[in-house]
Amino acid sequence: MPKKGEQGADTAGLLAYLFGPGDRDEHTDPHVVAAWDPALPCPARTPDRMTLSGLALLLDAPVDALRGPKPAEHVWHVSVRNAPTDRTLTDTEWATVAAEMVAVAGIAPHGDEQACRWVAVRHAPDHIHLVATLARRDGRGPRIRGDILRMHTAARGFETAWGLEPMSPLDETARRAPATGEKEKADRRGLSEPARETLQRAVRQAASLATDDTDFLNRLRDAGLRVREHHDENGAVDGYAVALPGDRADHGSRPVWFSGRTLAYDLSLPRIRERYEPALTPADITRAHHRIREAAALLARAGRTQGAGDVAALGDLLTVAAAVSPATVRAHVRAAAAAFEQASRAPGARTLDGTARTRFKAATRALEHAPRTACGGGAPAVLNLLLALVEAIEAATAWHRAQHHRAQTTAAARAAALLREAANLTTTPARTTPPRTTSRTVRVTPAPERGPVPLPPVTGVPPRPPTGTHPGPGRSR
Repeated sequence: MPKKGEQGADTAGLLAYLFGPGDRDEHTDPHVVAAWDPALPCPARTPDRMTLSGLALLLDAPVDALRGPKPAEHVWHVSVRNAPTDRTLTDTEWATVAAEMVAVAGIAPHGDEQACRWVAVRHAPDHIHLVATLARRDGRGPRIRGDILRMHTAARGFETAWGLEPMSPLDETARRAPATGEKEKADRRGLSEPARETLQRAVRQAASLATDDTDFLNRLRDAGLRVREHHDENGAVDGYAVALPGDRADHGSRPVWFSGRTLAYDLSLPRIRERYEPALTPADITRAHHRIREAAALLARAGRTQGAGDVAALGDLLTVAAAVSPATVRAHVRAAAAAFEQASRAPGARTLDGTARTRFKAATRALEHAPRTACGGGAPAVLNLLLALVEAIEAATAWHRAQHHRAQTTAAARAAALLREAANLTTTPARTTPPRTTSRTVRVTPAPERGPVPLPPVTGVPPRPPTGTHPGPGRSR
């Protein structure tokens, strides 16, 4: 299982750690098992021919030879480990693994004589460390974007060929967080969130409701986004990118485009196409909760491979529910939809089949028309909807738990807690209760560290200031 460490700028320091005793003397027999030069002497076994400082100088030589700007963090570091129950691999086998890993990562492709310099160090029976410097001998930088994904694919091949224990599939469900520069740019522009997060939410909502490519792209434009289509050689759409109006780079000369794939793993056009459903006859919000409960019952009985499409459709439903919810609960439902986002992506699942999916999609279509059709529903209809959603999320939580999806189980449980808080906000006195003539304060205390903090209670209309006086200066918001 490859695991990428943080890049750095101290080659000698990293080598000193790898060849040293470790933090608790856990390093045993540190030695080189493979390198860019097969004849490279090992500093641990032939110290008279190679020292650690000499090895660091050799690795850094292509970086030091660069004529232009040098990478700020030029040291690439990845550890590759097999399962505790696996047999102990030989140095020759680990050397084969190392050569394949640096090749697929883009560090040293097979047969590339101008590739980066690298070394594989083994100081424990069950893993090796790969160290490389990010400058090729021809002066160019390596193409390592997506390196860890390709290395995981290579690891699956070794597991199959050598009969090793299959590690859990690479979990691509985590939310793509904005980079530090994106956050700083949002602060400079006075925005409440980085452009990436705004675009993620808008694209996810459009994808939740779209019935085909044209409908999806039109919904993006209707949401006020700039849209750029990518066409194949036959003129068919095979990708897209979006940008926020006013979000520009290079001194304002070009928009900042985000492809669907860079926004989230499940927002590429091929993955969005898996979610399309034909247009359905809209039903109002008072009937939507019946479909949700039916779908929850089906999801509760789903097997290992039948639930991926169900949880994806439930994520779409929550996205739309957040957009159409009444103002009193919208913040909570939006927070629940954001929390459930990771739970809507099942690790390793590439198809979105599911028995509950159709009912979830039908409920989603009904909620799209909720602002026009739920006028008579009021709080009871909203409460029924929220309780049905809680029931569905609990079924999703149980499904993920049964598949040992720990991150998704946690995300779904957090979303359910937020929706329960939203349901509490919709609780109102019975219609037969006589109206109160005094102001009433209702306090809702959210669970610790969950959901938005509720606004202070409003206890009545503030008294009018006496004549001749003026209230103090208001705060800007």
